[in-house]
Amino acid sequence: MMGMFGRLNGHDTADFRKRFQRLFVIVLIAIAILTLRLAYLQVFKGDEYKLRSENNSVRLRKIAPLRGLIMDTNRQVIVGNQAAFDLVYVPSRVVDIQRIIEQVEAFYEKRGLSLNNDSQLTGKTRPFMPVRLEKNITMAKLAYVETHALDLPGVVVEVAPVRKYSGGEMMSHVIGYTGEISKEELEKRDDDEMGPGDIIGKSGIEKFLNEYLAGKSGAEQVEVNVTGKVVKALGHIAPLSGHNVVLTIDFELQKAAWEALDGKRGTAVVMDPRDGSILALVSTPSFDPNLFNSGISKRDWDRLSKDPLYPMENRAVSGQYPPGSTYKVVVAAAALAEGLITPDTRFFCNGSFELGNRSFRCWQRHGHGWVDLHRALVESCDVYFYNIGKMLGVDKLAEYARSFGFGELSGIDLPREKPGLVPSKAWKLAKRKEPWQLGETISVSIGQGYNLVTPVQLANAFSALANGGALWRPRIVKQIEASDGRIVKVFPPEKKSVLPVSPEYIEMIRQGLWGVVNEKGGTGSALRRPEADVAGKTGTSQVVGLPQGEAARRAKILSGRFKDHALFACFAPYKHPEIAVAVIVEHAGGGGAVAAPVARQIVDAYFHLKASRAAPKAPVAQNVVIERAGQ
Repeated sequence: MMGMFGRLNGHDTADFRKRFQRLFVIVLIAIAILTLRLAYLQVFKGDEYKLRSENNSVRLRKIAPLRGLIMDTNRQVIVGNQAAFDLVYVPSRVVDIQRIIEQVEAFYEKRGLSLNNDSQLTGKTRPFMPVRLEKNITMAKLAYVETHALDLPGVVVEVAPVRKYSGGEMMSHVIGYTGEISKEELEKRDDDEMGPGDIIGKSGIEKFLNEYLAGKSGAEQVEVNVTGKVVKALGHIAPLSGHNVVLTIDFELQKAAWEALDGKRGTAVVMDPRDGSILALVSTPSFDPNLFNSGISKRDWDRLSKDPLYPMENRAVSGQYPPGSTYKVVVAAAALAEGLITPDTRFFCNGSFELGNRSFRCWQRHGHGWVDLHRALVESCDVYFYNIGKMLGVDKLAEYARSFGFGELSGIDLPREKPGLVPSKAWKLAKRKEPWQLGETISVSIGQGYNLVTPVQLANAFSALANGGALWRPRIVKQIEASDGRIVKVFPPEKKSVLPVSPEYIEMIRQGLWGVVNEKGGTGSALRRPEADVAGKTGTSQVVGLPQGEAARRAKILSGRFKDHALFACFAPYKHPEIAVAVIVEHAGGGGAVAAPVARQIVDAYFHLKASRAAPKAPVAQNVVIERAGQ
């Protein structure tokens, strides 16, 4: 039998047996190692890996796009983006979010910080979609959350872009601000591109061009561990940045206009009469749009929204004011065009105009004597315009006022514009259920009564006089560009209409406006420059009607609450106008004393900037260091 096993098919089995034994030992050792490793993982590391496997999860992360840049006409960036940190939690990983919030608040309080709960906590949530607890947290809060990640399961910090408004208050009424889309705004949309928590423009250019600036969100599918840290990315859709916007605004001129107003309550608009471009637009008081980047606090919101001076209102497009004597250019144009007067027609001003048992005063209480059209404009004689206003009638005045762009939206590229008011017989009958009175025509003829204009309309009307009669649509956007510089959309100049007044008569009015600033007795002498290149018109508009009695009139005039608004509108240079300026300072007194100096600073700044930009640049000296060989 042994012989039989000693040989197998004629081969010696001893060698085979040795090899088999060695192989068997190797297999046993491998099995032993695997068994020990499995035992180690199960017994010693089982709880840890069980926790990891249970807490590792896949979630979706929305990637916010960068909003487009906003640049001035010289391509200086005035609105950009910067990184911010949001505190978020993942619903599927948080059993009791209220407990987590209380825990965060407790730690914050120890450091003198507070948690600004985000409005997103209300409403439905998706298990794996992050929900924001707090927006744009400070570095102190960021440090706390990062160092206490294990104590805050499901709570993580995500990086998100926010706006950086380098112009601050100075540009806020042009640029506007951004904020989270509201429930009402979501319901008005008929697309699914935006959802809760997405950022949209709330006012100004940010709102007007939101669809271009917003971009499109991206998404990422990631695996995260128990602390919320990303383990690996499983899928990625890159966000699309918004388009860039180039404005017609000149940032340096905007700054000059802001400084010229110097905190006074009012507005200034600077327009290019050659094409309707807005070069500067300032409204004061104002607000800092950067306040909204972190989700504005209730205290700050109450301060802005309840302020009786309305800092969030853009007075340039929403403020409606009686035009005062600036309206006299409309009355003069209408009377000339209708053939009711000639430039030589004269009226005698003794300081008042009698109509029935009522006396309408001239601002010059002792009167101007005999005045023709030119002197009436230069010295702003009220009695002269009372006479031709009575000859024209309110409906004819309304017809010409509308031709100058009053009483209707100008079409500027900003939201919440108001149309002003051009009164007529039909308007009063419809709105007041009363017939028009002749005395009301007398008030309207000097820009008082029911007349209301916006500063943008006033600048546009004087631009039409400056350029010979063309009324342009005021534009504040030059073009929209893709992030690679490709032009997406251009906003070309748009001529709306032409004044129904002959060039000859327009030139007569222009000569009168030049005299207002440059001739003896002119009410706008504060804007007189050595170059004698400015033409303009002062205005003083009553906030309330003044009583007939002299003592009562003085009492109301001295009251700040009832003090007149100061207006000034002008253009320059006289022969080849490049800018038109409209300034309104609320409750400040006379236009020549208050508004004209503001306009003077703006005009001076414009020509100074023009000269400095045209001047050749001096070479910049460079320090050159020459080193010797071997040093």
